[in-house]
Amino acid sequence: MRRSPTPSFAKSIFAMLIAAGALSVAAAPAAAHGGHHGSRRTDGAGFASRVFATGNAISHPIPGGSETISQPDDITYLHGRIYVGFQNGVGPQGQPSGSENVDSTIVAFDRSGRPVAEWDVAGKCDGLTADPRLNRVIATVNEDANSSLYLIDPHGGATQYAYNEALPHNGGTDAISIYNGMVLISASAPGTTGTQSAPQSTFPAVYRAIFDGQTHVVTVTPLFYDEDAATVATIGADNFGQTVNLALTDPDSNEVVPNFAARFAGDFMLTSQGDEEQIFVQGAGTPWQQLSVLSLRSSVDGLPTSVDDTAWPAGPRGTIYTTDNSDNSVYAITGPFRRGEVFVADTPCDENSAPATCPASGYPPNFLGELNPWTGVISPVELAGSAPEPQGMLYLR
Repeated sequence: MRRSPTPSFAKSIFAMLIAAGALSVAAAPAAAHGGHHGSRRTDGAGFASRVFATGNAISHPIPGGSETISQPDDITYLHGRIYVGFQNGVGPQGQPSGSENVDSTIVAFDRSGRPVAEWDVAGKCDGLTADPRLNRVIATVNEDANSSLYLIDPHGGATQYAYNEALPHNGGTDAISIYNGMVLISASAPGTTGTQSAPQSTFPAVYRAIFDGQTHVVTVTPLFYDEDAATVATIGADNFGQTVNLALTDPDSNEVVPNFAARFAGDFMLTSQGDEEQIFVQGAGTPWQQLSVLSLRSSVDGLPTSVDDTAWPAGPRGTIYTTDNSDNSVYAITGPFRRGEVFVADTPCDENSAPATCPASGYPPNFLGELNPWTGVISPVELAGSAPEPQGMLYLR
């Protein structure tokens, strides 16, 4: 079921910001890229995980019948419900799955993990976020090409929106954040279509989006570009504090850094997953916007490593909810969190150097890591219970 947004939502303005993040690690030994596991947070005792919810008991219609939903990815929260996007085998350009399914399924769970509502949307859902002010969930579909966007009414339907132009980075769209009233969307898979490969100085890395509730059109404008200048923020790097030109090939996840964070507080952050770095934007969308870049490395072997989502606990209590695409589940992680520390979903198989068949030697499955925001070093976190392979992440008190 699809409904138009309420009249008060028509022509609402959203914007997208990206914060500059830049810490690089000190020179590391030239070890073989392997063994991400084997290091642990020194005070990691007490961290535990459990299955919060699963898609195994939920089905959705497909041509000629129904099937179990699968492949949970992005996750968000709105008014007491946790929303998860299940991709159901749809391809990154919206290609049908092996069962001829072309729809992702957005499921709303209550805080006990019970499914209470679901919506099918055409395409592969890669980005999912919530705007509490407008009481809407926003979903992007198709990360490589043929992208569009949906607004989901928690008490109604999902309304599809088209972009106002062919996306100039010749790719798709991915993660979404709300920053100072703006909707910001990652310009993923640059150069998938057309004749120019990434990076290009003319390819936007992030879009600011404005929705027209009457025409169902989203107008996008670039926030910054794949080859814009940024300050190296990695403490210990030989070029720390210097200005470099970015060369982004994989804009992916994004988040708003909370105001209590130890570094980059209040910035908007873009993760360039395959490039093993995070970009932080200070003053995003203003004339004094500044970018910083933080290089990411493993504490185990000192080599670059990639991440997906990032979470900043607000204190010792609370839970990190993370999706696990590999076993169709959502996990709840608890532990003795410290306010402002940074946790990431470390994703070795999404590095640009990863082999086509992965996991593989030197490229283990995803794992939970703790990120040092000053050096960019990521240390694996040991968990009691079933260890998830995290992807999307959400912290809630």
